[in-house]
Amino acid sequence: MKNKPLIGFLKLFDSSNHKPRLGGLDIFRYIGPGLLVTVGFIDPGNWASNLAAGANFGYVLLWIVTLSTIMLVLLQHNVAHLGIATGLCLSEAASIYLKPVYSRMLLFTATLASVSSSLAEILGGAIALKLLFHVPIKAGAILVLLFVLVMLFTNSYRMIEKWIIAFVSIIGLSFIYELTLVDINWSQAARSWMEPSFPDGSIMIIMSILGAVVMPHNLFLHSEIIQSRQWNLQDDKTIRRQLDFEFFDTLFSMVVGWAINSAMILLAAATFFKSGAPVNELEQANVLLKPLLGNSAAVIFAIALLFSGIASTITSGMAAGSIVAGIFKEPYDIRDNHSRVGVAFSLVIACGIIFVISNSFQGLLLSQMILSIQLPFTIFLQVYLTSSDKVMGKYKNSPFMRILLYAIGAIVTSLNILLFISAF
Repeated sequence: MKNKPLIGFLKLFDSSNHKPRLGGLDIFRYIGPGLLVTVGFIDPGNWASNLAAGANFGYVLLWIVTLSTIMLVLLQHNVAHLGIATGLCLSEAASIYLKPVYSRMLLFTATLASVSSSLAEILGGAIALKLLFHVPIKAGAILVLLFVLVMLFTNSYRMIEKWIIAFVSIIGLSFIYELTLVDINWSQAARSWMEPSFPDGSIMIIMSILGAVVMPHNLFLHSEIIQSRQWNLQDDKTIRRQLDFEFFDTLFSMVVGWAINSAMILLAAATFFKSGAPVNELEQANVLLKPLLGNSAAVIFAIALLFSGIASTITSGMAAGSIVAGIFKEPYDIRDNHSRVGVAFSLVIACGIIFVISNSFQGLLLSQMILSIQLPFTIFLQVYLTSSDKVMGKYKNSPFMRILLYAIGAIVTSLNILLFISAF
């Protein structure tokens, strides 16, 4: 089942011949792939939705973060199983098991979605540079693009993973610092995390948070990078052990994303909502933080946004490389031309679009519309493949899991369609 290019790809990850270690710390060695996916869950697009939720409705929409995280765990856990059980990423599996006319159509739309994701991520980093150094948006977009391309083309996956973990840590620590500056009503927050509430005028923000929980490129990315912990596909005991470790990595990483997204709402609720200052844009939030919490809080906010934009741009580029390589039935390998073309195409085209749109809000709106159109195809492609006996063998989805995944896919898809319609 394992092809030669994939074996070469795995050698790039680890020089240990992928033999399972039996030490008690193995589970900690496995943490990493999930955190790269988490970056997409805390990207600049999520920032705007979360800050608007807290600024306009206080703590009461925290339950959306909890629900969205549960849905995300199930979908990302499922697509990671595809990578572990078959040794194929979602793009490769589609190319192998679908008719070419269908696989090429689906993967072409997924490539466009990766461009859309990269647009939002680069834009977020550019906004952060404007806030920190007064760099114009277009110049900032070029700086973010160049930095990310250098990172991707000159570093191994292992090094990229370490950088992303560092970036996520900085983002998390930044919000911990921000929260120490405000007075949080923790009892109300605890209730709001578990108790659904639909205050007047909140439906669009609820849809925005839920609709953005699953991003197409993250599903492709997770099925690829989970193989960085691959040992072999012949030993059933080893595969099952990897599946267990993967679930811990996914659960831990999604909880980190849940905490950071919650922190955004908590910060907005304790500052903007309390002072009666509604927030709809990232730049506006940064400006409002200065008189409320001081200049240092605004600077930390912008720094966290910068690292979020850079980190999510890196993972978006990797996802694009994986999708394009998969079209040729190859794994992601930054030394291979197909992967390089995928990375460059997504990032350069996205940066070019920033030069032709009139404002940053329009760019974010455009990216969300494209994602909402493509998302149903990726979700149902994933569930179809992971439910197939031909693809997954004995590791295919159980009937209950299949129904649950299709239900989640239908909910997320419906919300994205409503978001798309609302844009008009």
